[in-house]
Amino acid sequence: MRRMVRIFNDKRAITPVLSNLLLTVVAVAVMAIATTATYAITSNLRENMSERVIVEDVWFNSMVEIDVYLRNVGKVVVYVSSVYVNHTSQTFTKPFKLEIGEHRWLNISQSWVSDGLYYIDIVTTRGTHVAEYDKAP
Repeated sequence: MRRMVRIFNDKRAITPVLSNLLLTVVAVAVMAIATTATYAITSNLRENMSERVIVEDVWFNSMVEIDVYLRNVGKVVVYVSSVYVNHTSQTFTKPFKLEIGEHRWLNISQSWVSDGLYYIDIVTTRGTHVAEYDKAP
């Protein structure tokens, strides 16, 4: 009987149990924070990776305008933030927004010369660049 009382009154076994319990709680908390941080970081990355725009056609019109036919083939809405021709910022029809699956003309105010080579770079608000070289007729 004395042995049973002594076993229940022995406090030495409580320390390892509490330390294991505390270690488990800390590990679960750290994993929860890591999971939340990973989700927050990759959600923006998923949006950027889902943004796909292609140039289908380029027309040089009336010596003062270049028209670019764009198609949104991605999974998010695309907003064009800036347009560059030969690395120089150009004015274009604003605001320019392409819904998922939508396609239409982007009109760039830029004078051009016949047989000239032009580097056209279209930049979206998420930072995607759609660039290509085109030769005027």
